Amino acid sequence: MSVYKFIELVGTSEKSWEDAVASVVETASKNLKDLRVAEVKEMDAKIENGKIAAYRVKVKLSFKYRQD
Repeated sequence: MSVYKFIELVGTSEKSWEDAVASVVETASKNLKDLRVAEVKEMDAKIENGKIAAYRVKVKLSFKYRQD
């Protein structure tokens, strides 16, 4: 039997939404083990001077919950 926990994180990138998601996963994987699913919940973009300055994503991550 397995138990999973969910958390939400926000990632940003100056390049793309895909890079913002990758940033969340890479950063979370440094502290969390057994990441399972990354679900993009929201996407938006910061605009400055009529141009996109940053891509932002809210990501719901699941990982296997362990009690050691």
